[in-house]
Amino acid sequence: MNTRNRPGRHSSPQPTTIPPPNGLRGMPGGAPQGRQPEIRVTAPAVKPNPACTMQNGRLCRHPLTNEVENRRLLHHEENIKGRFANIVPVLKRIAGLQHEPDFVEQAQAVANQELGFDLPSHILADAWVSNLDMRALYGESVMRTLRLLAEQVRAANPPEVVDADEAMSFLLDCGYHAVDISPCSDGRLKGLVRYILRMPAGAVRSRQSYAGAMFDVDANVKRWIETELMRFREGRPVTADAGTRYLKMVVYHTSSSDPAHEGCAAHGSNATLASEKGLARLREFRQAIENSFCCGASVDTLLVGVDTDTDAIRVHVPDADGEMSLYRTVDNLDLYRQTLEDDENTARLKVYQAIQTASAQDGWGRGNGEPHDGMRRLIATLLINNLSQIEYVCGNWGGRYPDIGHNERFISVGDGFEEFQLRNLAYFAHLHTVEEGAPDLDVGIMIFRKLNVRHGLPIPLAIHFRYDSRVPGCRERKAENCRRVKAAIESRYTDLAQQGLLACGMTIQDKRPGSPIEPIEPSGA
Repeated sequence: MNTRNRPGRHSSPQPTTIPPPNGLRGMPGGAPQGRQPEIRVTAPAVKPNPACTMQNGRLCRHPLTNEVENRRLLHHEENIKGRFANIVPVLKRIAGLQHEPDFVEQAQAVANQELGFDLPSHILADAWVSNLDMRALYGESVMRTLRLLAEQVRAANPPEVVDADEAMSFLLDCGYHAVDISPCSDGRLKGLVRYILRMPAGAVRSRQSYAGAMFDVDANVKRWIETELMRFREGRPVTADAGTRYLKMVVYHTSSSDPAHEGCAAHGSNATLASEKGLARLREFRQAIENSFCCGASVDTLLVGVDTDTDAIRVHVPDADGEMSLYRTVDNLDLYRQTLEDDENTARLKVYQAIQTASAQDGWGRGNGEPHDGMRRLIATLLINNLSQIEYVCGNWGGRYPDIGHNERFISVGDGFEEFQLRNLAYFAHLHTVEEGAPDLDVGIMIFRKLNVRHGLPIPLAIHFRYDSRVPGCRERKAENCRRVKAAIESRYTDLAQQGLLACGMTIQDKRPGSPIEPIEPSGA
C-alpha cells in the first residue's frame, strides 16, 4: 500500500516490450471472425473528461499522484493486453498458410516468432484432411499465452516482501490484522487491488470475487475462523490478545456513462440495488461472527463502490458503531476535482476533511459520530491511492475508458491467478464445484456469448486450483477436481461444447509464493 505516496517505489518496468497489436482484417480460409480490437485513445471523441476540467489544453497533474507508478502500471497493462490482442491476427496469418506444402513448419515459425510458443502439432498436421480447426487453435493459444505471461510476470516481479511488510505494518497501526475483499466477478474490477486501490497483494488476506459481490457468508466465516486460529496457534501476524480486528470489504460497481446498461449485470445494472445488497451481506457476515463468537470477536466492515468508466471509488464511511449508510459517502472523483490545483499538504488535508464532512451529515446519511482513528486513516489512504488511478485514466484515456463495457479475454474458474490483476482481462467465477458456482458461471457464459460466440470464437475457460504441498495428496485431489469441473462445465453448456465453442484449460499451482503453474491433462489424454 502506498502509505507515504513516495514516487520512487516500484520503479522497475516489465522487461518485455511487445509491439502494439495489429488491427483485425478480413478472415482468410474460413477462420473465425475476431471481435473488434481495443483502440487506445488520448481523449474521448464525444464526452469531455469527467475528472479534469482544466483549460487551454493543460494536462491533469494532481499533487498526490505517483507518476512513476502510473508509468510502470501502464507498461504492464500494454504488455499483457497486447499479447492477448495479438492472438487473432496471428491465427489469421496461419489460417492463410494451411494449404502450403510445408504448412506445419511455417505455422510453427509464425507462432514462435509472434506468440512465443509452439501450437499443438496434431491440430496442424490434420489440416490437410479438412479445414484447420481454428477454434481449437484459438483456445490453446489463449491458455498458452496465459501460462507464458504468468511465468514472465513471476520472473520479473518477485514477491514484494518489503512492500507487503510495510503495508502490514500500516494495517496493524490502523488496528487490522487481516483484510478480506470480495469484489464483483465483473472483469472490469479485475485490477481492483493492484490498480484501483494500489494495495500490494501481501496486504490482503483473501480476495475472492462473486457475481454481484454476493459472497458466501458461511465460507467467509470459516475463513475468519482460520485466520483467528492462526493468530492463536502461530501469532501471525499478531497474537490473539493484540486488540486488532478483521476487516471485511465488499466492492460493487457502477457505470457513470451508461448506468442503465453497463452496471453490474448480476443486479440488472441497478446501482442502488448493488450497494444495498452489498451492505446487507456485510451486516449478515458481521452478525454471524458476533452471534457465534460473542461481541468480543466483532469485525469491521467497509463498503466501496467503483465507477468502472473512470476507476474512481466511492467509500461508504462507517460511524462510531461501525454502521454504514448508502447516503454517507465520499466520492473520490469529486475530491479529485476539488484538490486538483492544491499543493500536496492542502490536498491531503482536504481528504481527511471530506471524511469528517461525510460523518457529520444529517438526513438519511446520519450516523452515530465518526469512525475510529484507524478506519479514518485506512479510508484516507485508499482515497489518496485512488487519486493516482483517476489520473492514470485521465492521462491515458481522457478520463474514461474506451471499453466501458465487457471486453474480457477468458473466464477464470476456481481459485484464480494471482499473477494477473488487470482490468477487463478475465471474468472470475470463484467456485469449488459447478453446482455451487452456477450463478457466477452463468453470468460469465452470458457475457462471452456476446463477446466470442457471436463472432465464431470459443469461450476460453481457465480452470485453476491451488494446492498445499504440505498436505499429503492435496495436489492429486486438486488435479482431479479440475477434471470434474471441466466435465461439469461441458455438461451444463452442452450446446456450446458440441460446437467446439468451449475451450477449457486446466492448471494447478502450489500456494507457496512464486510457485509455477502446472498444466493438467484430461483423463485418458
